[in-house]
Amino acid sequence: MPSVVSFTPLLRSSIGFDRFNDLFESLIEGTEDRFDSYPPYNIEKVGDDQYRIVMALAGFTSGDLNITAEGDSLQVSGRVGEKADEGRTYLHRGIATRAFQRSFRLADHIKVTGADMRDGLLTISLVHEVPEEKKPRTIAIKGPDQLPAIEGKKEE
Repeated sequence: MPSVVSFTPLLRSSIGFDRFNDLFESLIEGTEDRFDSYPPYNIEKVGDDQYRIVMALAGFTSGDLNITAEGDSLQVSGRVGEKADEGRTYLHRGIATRAFQRSFRLADHIKVTGADMRDGLLTISLVHEVPEEKKPRTIAIKGPDQLPAIEGKKEE
């Protein structure tokens, strides 16, 4: 019976990647925590060059979170302050508010444009901005019929 290989787990934390070599190299480093499932998140493509990461963070406030974009890495971390639990006695605690750190590897020219925390969902907006010098451009082709006339020489 043939085995089916799914690359879905490998693509969960990469946004805008076109080069698989870079992706696999990044997965070799630190694979033990790469597939941690807390906190749950979605990566959405909302336009041709726009992406969004939505993380479910019930129990967290925007003050409990830290988002850092550096180079090709996006780090999201959170820690709920201990003061939030003072004076509370839990009979059942099902909402996980444990500290976390989630890393995303961004492809070239992916920029973080903003973040919004609403109704327990952290939404991080991203855009793929290719610099003008990296965009494809049309090159004019010159031929003998388009060369300028040599000065001082009459055309016959």
